[in-house]
Amino acid sequence: MSVFDSFEKKHDYLVCVDSDGCVMDTMNCKHFHCFGPCMIHEWVLEQWQEEILRRWNDINLFQMTRGINRFKGLAKALGEISEKYTPIIGVEGLRRWVESAPALSNDALLKAIETCEDDDTRLCLQKALNWSLAVNESITLLPEELKVPFPGAKEGLAAAHSFADVAMVSSANRDAVEEEWEKFGLLEHTDIVLAQDVGSKAYCIEKMLEFGYDPEKVLMVGDAPGDCDAAEKTGVWYFPILVNWEEESWTELREAALDLFRAGSYGSIQADKKQVFVENLGG
Repeated sequence: MSVFDSFEKKHDYLVCVDSDGCVMDTMNCKHFHCFGPCMIHEWVLEQWQEEILRRWNDINLFQMTRGINRFKGLAKALGEISEKYTPIIGVEGLRRWVESAPALSNDALLKAIETCEDDDTRLCLQKALNWSLAVNESITLLPEELKVPFPGAKEGLAAAHSFADVAMVSSANRDAVEEEWEKFGLLEHTDIVLAQDVGSKAYCIEKMLEFGYDPEKVLMVGDAPGDCDAAEKTGVWYFPILVNWEEESWTELREAALDLFRAGSYGSIQADKKQVFVENLGG
């Protein structure tokens, strides 16, 4: 049974919202304490740890690749490591998988491992799965005080939910984001959870549009280029939550942008919002 089967359209408007780095102030801590260190451990890269971790954080947090799918980020980082520090066996096979796989998740990776006929590629894919599972486990061990919503995020979700259906659209692990949103009462302002296991963000938005929403009445709220790209690919609006300006962004969404969106006037600020977003990430 698909997660879409139990969804019921209740409003003409739809607001799609990312989780990590957008609603939840968890993106930095997950990359600082989980994603990067687990990669160092899995590929025994301690010799170059400081430089590699700095580059991992640039790729995933502070540049226009912010919010990249975990496996795409891994393939990019390992490719650079293989060229600069030490050969990574099978990294080209990992690159091919992330470029061609219809879904990038642990389950999809397991299936790819089971059908892979090249030993080097299979080894790298297996290590990528080991890494991903270790990341998920390490995230569950993060101190609870590090996993909190940004100020104003819950109020912003509630404001959107007062007139629109709300979909969480995230590339993060489903169990982790559902646990976080449940803990802080965010799921009560959410109608459907679309996480890593469902597919890309663009795919998720496309599937939601099949319920009959007019793209002019759909808004994607996110903090990363992947969120903006998903909005552009599906022809819906985009509102950015700016890095280091998250609280201010949520205030603007709640006090101004949602009103323009509901009134059919969001197009008047769309170009400006995208320009500010790109400049915020140094693009």
